[in-house]
Amino acid sequence: MVQERTLPVFSAASADLDREEGLRLYEDMVLGRQFEDKCAEMYYRGKMFGFVHLYNGQEAVSTGVIQSMRPGEDYVCSTYRDHVHALSAGVSAREVLAELFGKETGCSKGRGGSMHLFSEPKRLLGGFAFIGEGIPVALGAAFQSKYRREAMGDASADQVTACFFGDGTTNNGQFFECLNMAALWKLPILFVVENNKWAIGMAHERATSQPEIYKKASVFGMPGHEVDGMDVLAVRQVAKEAVARARAGEGPTLIECLTYRFRGHSLADPDELRSKEEKEEWFARDPIKKFSAYLTEQNLATQEDLKAIDQRIQAVIEDAVQFAESSPEPNPQDLYRYIFAES
Repeated sequence: MVQERTLPVFSAASADLDREEGLRLYEDMVLGRQFEDKCAEMYYRGKMFGFVHLYNGQEAVSTGVIQSMRPGEDYVCSTYRDHVHALSAGVSAREVLAELFGKETGCSKGRGGSMHLFSEPKRLLGGFAFIGEGIPVALGAAFQSKYRREAMGDASADQVTACFFGDGTTNNGQFFECLNMAALWKLPILFVVENNKWAIGMAHERATSQPEIYKKASVFGMPGHEVDGMDVLAVRQVAKEAVARARAGEGPTLIECLTYRFRGHSLADPDELRSKEEKEEWFARDPIKKFSAYLTEQNLATQEDLKAIDQRIQAVIEDAVQFAESSPEPNPQDLYRYIFAES
């Protein structure tokens, strides 16, 4: 039996949060949660097909990291659990849901589906079906930022890249190779581990000789941080520091976010491997409920404010459903489009 890690208690006094930003963070997390709930409904109604991996429970990680960056300017690289990362990066709910429906108006023109969301305007580098596949892509984005700035003299090239992946990925070769290169070249990148304790059906503690992933950063001489991934303010605080380091040319950071997915690995997973006790323990730490309580306790928002946001997001989601359902299918004559770069 591996002993549970004890995280430091986050100090509300150090949050440095005003009402406007607090409501923005809350709205981003609610958007992610409601979107995923609607995805589950649409999947079971036969509106989308293939593998669909939902993000419920992990919203504090996406919001805490991506909202600490410059959405639309900095780069985000995701995994097959990519819907909420895309939303946090600024891709509209319409474009994401249309992509899940396989429509031409989707952010990947209906060619990518759930696991391959991409948006050049929002600097979303993609979702990737194979674990670890996105880490070298993110590394390349970070390298080009540094190269443009230092070798080509482009002072505006100060973009930071955030690369998300799960605990299972940290046992793969790309993880170690890319951390080594990033540290060696001091690349402006955040390696964000979403440690939700399970790699499909494999418990994290059974799969690695060093369960404390953040400690692996020390091998490469880079900072490694462990953070409560159910606390958006804790994630935000660590992310802001890492982004500032990266933008200042001080190199990469490894951030291990201890979190939990509230649903099975995918919507096809009966989720019978995790114990009821484990799930109930993590359900009690719901990041949205935790943050809404914080906002009201700190007099940054009222229950009416939060309810208004919930209702507004419901309208956004319903609009996205109507948009996706009414959007056209890709034209069969365009089967070979987007395979090669177009002039």
